[in-house]
Amino acid sequence: MNKVGLYSRSPKSRRQPDRDGELAAELEGGTGSPAKERTQRIEPPASGATRSTHEDDPLPAASSRPAAARSRLRAACARHERMLLFLGCVLFSLAAFAAWQHWMTAPVRQLTQKEIDRAVLHALDKNVLPAQEAKAFEAIRRSVVRVRQFGNKAGNGDEPLTGIGTGVVIVEQGTILTNLHVVAGAQRVQVIFHDGSVSDATVISRQPENDLAVLQARSLPDDLAPATLRSTGDLVPGDRVIAVGFPFGIGPSVSSGVISGLRRQYSSPDGEKVLSNLIQFDAAANPGNSGGPLVTMDGAVVGIVTAILNPVDQGVFIGIAFAVPIENAAAAAGESPF
Repeated sequence: MNKVGLYSRSPKSRRQPDRDGELAAELEGGTGSPAKERTQRIEPPASGATRSTHEDDPLPAASSRPAAARSRLRAACARHERMLLFLGCVLFSLAAFAAWQHWMTAPVRQLTQKEIDRAVLHALDKNVLPAQEAKAFEAIRRSVVRVRQFGNKAGNGDEPLTGIGTGVVIVEQGTILTNLHVVAGAQRVQVIFHDGSVSDATVISRQPENDLAVLQARSLPDDLAPATLRSTGDLVPGDRVIAVGFPFGIGPSVSSGVISGLRRQYSSPDGEKVLSNLIQFDAAANPGNSGGPLVTMDGAVVGIVTAILNPVDQGVFIGIAFAVPIENAAAAAGESPF
């Protein structure tokens, strides 16, 4: 059994890589040189030698060709994707431009008067707007002052309060217009500003023919705001106005009405005083309103409240009041009203 001997050879024979080839040659009938030469030609290289894959093995070169093809395919796909993206951006831009041009050139539908009225009524129902009188008062509020006059000190040192009225600041340095009868005979005059600050004041000018006096406050609040003055040249009966003051010491109070007439004349109950070129109005005015501003709906002062007409002895408002035009009042202060 020669085959048994093949599997019982020494370890040295196992290290011969071409032993199988020699056995095959022996089985064919000998160990001639042709078989040995064939065996030697396929014998592996000696120990330590390396086989050049690039020179002897044709597989890597063959396998590199599909990889290069795949790389070229990927590059082509990337170019196509960029081209498609560019074309998509161009198309989108053209569509957006066409939509914008259509929107700009589309005819605007004209609203009918009924639609406008309906929209206005809806807005008024949803949003409560402040009254014009409220806006006018807010514009004049910081310019209105309370004016108090004090008499001679009593034996106990107390100063009696002998009169109260209203004034309006027309110059930010503290120049105040009021009625002459508000401060007439006063031993000391005091004004109280909108923020509650108190200051003594001096009478610097008088205009008896218009019942006007000009005061100068000694100390002023930081945020004192003078009133805006407006000509009476364009006033007409029916214009809405408000009167701001301290009726019976209460206030500042606001009453509203309209201009009732222009260039009116007023005579005091005792007949000693006659005032002319007055503005007649029907906003409520009572003792304490004297010297206060008569204000239009734009918040501008057109007059200084000076008197009420009352045929009875109660001295309360019955519907007719008068104001000195601001042109006369500003002249009393030596100021141009506009």
